[in-house]
Amino acid sequence: MSQIAINTSQNVNINFNTASVGERMLAFIIDLLIRVAYVIIVMYLFFNIFDLGYLLSGLDQWSVMAIYIILTFPVYIYPLVLESLMEGQTPGKKLLKIKVVKIDGYQASFGDYLIRWVFRLIDVTSGGIVGLTSMIISKNNQRLGDIAAGTAVISLKNNINISHTILENIHEDYIPSFPQVIALSDNDMRIIKDNYTKALKIDDRQIISKLSDKIKSILKLEIDPTKMTERQFINIIIKDYNYYTGKDN
Repeated sequence: MSQIAINTSQNVNINFNTASVGERMLAFIIDLLIRVAYVIIVMYLFFNIFDLGYLLSGLDQWSVMAIYIILTFPVYIYPLVLESLMEGQTPGKKLLKIKVVKIDGYQASFGDYLIRWVFRLIDVTSGGIVGLTSMIISKNNQRLGDIAAGTAVISLKNNINISHTILENIHEDYIPSFPQVIALSDNDMRIIKDNYTKALKIDDRQIISKLSDKIKSILKLEIDPTKMTERQFINIIIKDYNYYTGKDN
C-alpha cells in the first residue's frame, strides 16, 4: 500500500496510507447500492403507494424525463452532499474507513468536493474506465477529480491509532497545571508529541523552543522561564492533555 505525505498547516509532514483501488471500488459499490435502493423506494411510492403514475399520461417526452430527474435528483448529488456533510466521507467510505483529504493538509472545502463531483462525469460515466485508469497510474491512487481538486483518498485503518501516539502515563494523584489544553485536538497533540520526541532524540533545542513558543501562543500562556524550562513545560502540556481527555484510561 502506497503512502502519501501530507503537509499540515503547522508545516509538519504526516504519512498516511492511500486507500487502495479495491477499497475505493467497494465503497463506490456500497454507495451505488444505496442509491439504487433509493430509486426503487421512490418509484414504488410514486407509482404504487401514492398512485401518481397518471400524472405522466398525456405529457411529452421531455416533461416525463423532467419528472424522473426531479424524483431521482438526490441520487445525482449524493456524493457531493454527503462528502460535504460528512467531511470527506460517504456511507460507503465510512464503512471502508477511507476519507477524502486535501494534499496540502487543510480540510477539503465544498469547492473541492464540487470539483471532484464535476469530474465524476468523466471518471464514472465513461464506464469507470477513465477513473480506474487514473487511479492505477497516478502516484497517489487519484482519479481525475482528485488531481483537479488537489485531494486524495486515504485509509483511516492505521496500525497505530492516534490515541496511541499521544498516550502518556500519569499517576492517579496527578494534578494538572494548564486546563487550557482542552482547546487542543488529538491531532494537535499528536503533532506536538511526535515533534517533541524527535527533537529530544537529537537534542534539537531550537525545535523544542519553537514548539514551546507555538503552544504558548495557541493557548495564550505566559510562563516564567526561571520556574519552568521549555522541556518541563511541554511534558506537562502532554500529561495535562491526557489527564483532561482521559487518554490514559
